[in-house]
Amino acid sequence: MQKILLPSLLLMLVASLSSCELVGDIFQAGFSVGIFVVVAIVAIILFFVFRARK
Repeated sequence: MQKILLPSLLLMLVASLSSCELVGDIFQAGFSVGIFVVVAIVAIILFFVFRARK
């Protein structure tokens, strides 16, 4: 049963999403994570700069 279930789910996923939509969603998620990482790094740098001044 499980040997049939996984390929069936994969086939339904592939059929429901076009390749362009899937790639777009992947890049959208990557872009959001990238922005979050950059903001976090800038916040950490500012934290240490302001802490060093005191």
